[in-house]
Amino acid sequence: MSIEFETPKPIAQIQFVLKTVAENMMRSQSRAFDENEHEIPYSYIEFMHNAMRSIGGGSLAPKEEKPAKEGDEKKEKRPPIGYQNLAAQIEMLSWGDVGFYLITPGGGLGAAAVQSAGSAEQRAKFLARFSEEKPTFAAMAMTEAGAGSDTSAIRTRAVLDEATQEWVINGEKIFVTGGDKSFKEYEQFGKGFVVVWASIDPTAGRAGMRAFVVESGTKGVTIAKLEHKLGIRASDTATIALVDARVPYDNILGSPTVEKTTTGFKGAMATFDMTRPLVAASGIGVARAAVEYVKEQLAEQGVQIRYGLPRQKMTAIERDVIEMEIQLRSAWLLVLKAVWMADNKKPNALESSMSKVKAGDVVTKITQKAVEIMGPLGYSREFLLEKWFRDAKITDIYEGTGQINRLVVARQILGYSGKELR
Repeated sequence: MSIEFETPKPIAQIQFVLKTVAENMMRSQSRAFDENEHEIPYSYIEFMHNAMRSIGGGSLAPKEEKPAKEGDEKKEKRPPIGYQNLAAQIEMLSWGDVGFYLITPGGGLGAAAVQSAGSAEQRAKFLARFSEEKPTFAAMAMTEAGAGSDTSAIRTRAVLDEATQEWVINGEKIFVTGGDKSFKEYEQFGKGFVVVWASIDPTAGRAGMRAFVVESGTKGVTIAKLEHKLGIRASDTATIALVDARVPYDNILGSPTVEKTTTGFKGAMATFDMTRPLVAASGIGVARAAVEYVKEQLAEQGVQIRYGLPRQKMTAIERDVIEMEIQLRSAWLLVLKAVWMADNKKPNALESSMSKVKAGDVVTKITQKAVEIMGPLGYSREFLLEKWFRDAKITDIYEGTGQINRLVVARQILGYSGKELR
């Protein structure tokens, strides 16, 4: 069995299209929407919705494999590339502007939760929305004021009303990426949803955790606050309050009963196993933008990187740039391994967290070094490099901080449980 590192043709074709979008629609508006946080670039959203419908089915989410038809066994079976394709798209869009990528219409983390923990009927019902006429968004709400990285400490509660067969949810979620566009009813957008994690039995600990699809416009749910942030300012980050919010019985993802063998919490972790490499891919897109900018600026000053020389014969800048490229490439290879495993339905908890840890480190260090090398040019708001520096840090924070993912990696390698290694 040979190993190929050439980008598959379907992925390369989409990358070519998205690079044009990144250069002409994202980069040109990056500064304006960074300076005017919470303004919505409707023209970009509408364009990308129509584009993704035509080239990707309407959603930044992997597509389910179609059932085999009679006679298909005679055809050469293509290897699955859904998550690999998605990682490549996200890397390219984030190279354009990571804040804009985060407001690209599609399923996002909310759709990933439905994909990982939902039934076939739920996937058909909720994921189909991203191919409809209006742009649609979805988000996932897990973090709480008293439950950040320790997701098992979630206090949001869901209780079944036996009379109406509805779930009644109470709690508050913070730092919900894309929460405003996913829940608030905008005339320009379709009916989105937020996947809210809550406990149906606090005495059961993690076994009592479940995810609920809370659709836009649900009574008792409000956008309580929009954060003002260091980076990714084109993307909204919301606080969502739920007060006696009523959700249909069938909107629970997973079993409504709690047993010792229940895997409700594992549904959340399965979601992260799929999405952490995608967050890593996003960070790598930002890092690549910084590396390319530095090399372009150096080339304009007549500074060429002399590859192949012994390190002691290189200049300090040459060594810095080559080290940046080495770290960028190694991070991308970790992402490729994690998404390949996801596509081939192989357990990838270790590889997923490793890619997230590496990318979080790499994008932070690369953008910092790029600002350092460029000096005043890197620090000036006239150029995008200082913005990429600010955008970079979120890679190390959301969907599990670098510290938490290091714990996951250590537990996986050493065979310890969460209780044994904290």
